[in-house]
Amino acid sequence: MAMALNKKVPMPSLDPEVRVKNFSEVSLGYDESQARAEAERCLACKKKPCVANCPVGIEIPAFIAHLKKGDYEAAYQEIVKHGSLPAVCGRVCPQESQCEAVCLRGRKGEAVAIGRLERFVADWKLAKIDLPQGDWEPSQGPGAPGQLASLAQEKIKVAVVGSGPAGLSCAATLADRGFAVTIFEALHIPGGVLVYGIPEFRLPKKIVQKEIMGLRQKGVEIRTNVVVGKTLTVDELFERDGFKAVFIGSGAGLPMFMNIPGENLNGVFSANEFLTRINLMKAYLEGAWTPIFRGQKFVVVGGGNVAMDAARCARRLGAEVSIVYRRSAQELPARAEEVEHAHEEGVIFKFLSSPIEINGFQNPDQPRDPKNGWVISVTCAQMELGQPDASGRPRPVIKPGGEFILPTDSVIMALGTSPNPLIAASTQGLDTQKWGGLMADQNGLTSRNKVWAGGDAVTGAATVIMAMGAGKKAALDIAKTLAPN
Repeated sequence: MAMALNKKVPMPSLDPEVRVKNFSEVSLGYDESQARAEAERCLACKKKPCVANCPVGIEIPAFIAHLKKGDYEAAYQEIVKHGSLPAVCGRVCPQESQCEAVCLRGRKGEAVAIGRLERFVADWKLAKIDLPQGDWEPSQGPGAPGQLASLAQEKIKVAVVGSGPAGLSCAATLADRGFAVTIFEALHIPGGVLVYGIPEFRLPKKIVQKEIMGLRQKGVEIRTNVVVGKTLTVDELFERDGFKAVFIGSGAGLPMFMNIPGENLNGVFSANEFLTRINLMKAYLEGAWTPIFRGQKFVVVGGGNVAMDAARCARRLGAEVSIVYRRSAQELPARAEEVEHAHEEGVIFKFLSSPIEINGFQNPDQPRDPKNGWVISVTCAQMELGQPDASGRPRPVIKPGGEFILPTDSVIMALGTSPNPLIAASTQGLDTQKWGGLMADQNGLTSRNKVWAGGDAVTGAATVIMAMGAGKKAALDIAKTLAPN
């Protein structure tokens, strides 16, 4: 394949007019010739800045070298030697701000498409794995006292709370080092944000299922429908079941709101609820048990990846969708690829705008009570950028006299999330930060002895790969502490 060394091999994708009518994966991935051509762009530089900028330390030039030779098995083994879930990471990690940001090829053009190459290798491997019903499905409930990880009673037992990226990474790292690991997941399906938060068109759930099946084949036990802090406590994991360490990777699933008038109206969703019902409960399907309200016009408030996901899901419900963001396009925190796809799919962007009130009307068939109101519009203030705030970005301030109204029947608040306080409240000696995240040192060790934590439960909402890096780091510290030899 002829190629320009200063440009990435383009990623094939579904036509916007086609994909906006379904939930099929948008980016189709490289074929073999495209992957080999892109791999040839790698300079195999000696200092390997891409490795230093990878949160899990994958030896990127080494796996690409195997790919160049057509040895995809060796390439895959090189990747999983350092990290887990490569098919997931290749799709959703922000490589453009991490490994690809420091790629030497990027100094005179576009960086090597490291994420796309990781995806190619992982998909090649996963294509060889069948997914029989039941092979990846977990056990339900907390289990009988003392019986967990029964297949490996001679091994040191570690409990992992949460089956999102941090928990899965921690579990995989510990399993590879000979520990008996049990994951406890609050929902009925494992995967955390990978299954309830990220839409099918960005991350097909069969990919997540196959990755989790690989974890189970390493001996990791997964128990669903267990809310640690409610169904059983951290203390009971130690005292009742004999675990020698606990890792908390429970994520940040508590949605934030603006506390403006009208947020309690019918037709206002948190992005968490909207995406969970779309992704996990398949509420968009005809005949769904809990069908979601299909508004004709949606307003999505926020500018991150979650806002893009919510807006693009709403488009697939057939709605006109506007994203309202209080800063300019230059400050959008979402990945450039997701913003580009949203534009292609017809999402409207209202920059330098911020809602100040959600307006509603009274349903005549229900009692005249404010709780029964339905959204009809959003009043927004026009913003302008002032001096930088603590994040280093220009602070948006209200521009006098710039109010305008957006007619809509649905609003999605995609403003960020914070950790659920349940585990901290039910666990003695577990300190939290002022905003609710668990306190942990650089290795994930909390204020409670033999309890580690990582990912969004500590940092607040961040990226999948950062959570995986935290889970891996904590696992290595757990292994060092429990089995120093």
